[in-house]
Amino acid sequence: MSLRHAVLGLLAETPASGYDLMKLFNTSLTNVWPATQSQVYGELNKLTSTGLVEVAARGPRGRKEYAITEDGLTELRHWLTEVEPGGPTRDDSVLRVFFLGILTPLEAQAYLLQKAELAARAHAQYEEIETNTNWDEEMISVHGRIVLEYGLRVTATLEEWARWAADEVTSAKARRASELVRDRHKDKLPEEAPGNEE
Repeated sequence: MSLRHAVLGLLAETPASGYDLMKLFNTSLTNVWPATQSQVYGELNKLTSTGLVEVAARGPRGRKEYAITEDGLTELRHWLTEVEPGGPTRDDSVLRVFFLGILTPLEAQAYLLQKAELAARAHAQYEEIETNTNWDEEMISVHGRIVLEYGLRVTATLEEWARWAADEVTSAKARRASELVRDRHKDKLPEEAPGNEE
């Protein structure tokens, strides 16, 4: 997803000023596609210069209200129906799991339990959003609730996986795998504290 399509999507529902768009980014899209004020205003300028957005009204103190054009709507529909989503292909925190055998089992377990706690906190934040948001019948609200459900389910699954993985890295099989690597580097890696073996 690009910032361009996020702005077009918001303007497809209703014309808005840059200030209005920032409020929507901060309340509706912040967990999906955060953006700064300079990014949003910069994107509005680009969209206007390419004819995908137009200034629909001008107000006091130079306030401009932007509206999506027919070309902008065509571009948004093209992106929604014909452009394959990129999605995250790299996750530094998951990559680390491949190499947790370099750590002691307790260090590996602590890493995964921290990941579980972060997921639990994110889940609690999503639950708070769900409780405190007035879910009206506007497009962003209706579909925003669907996106929120994605966040709720992903964070619940991530927490469950991380707690399971925290147990796995202290299993006998994981300990043996870790010992093989650690034996190769025994002069360079710290020893596991006595009494921490299963």
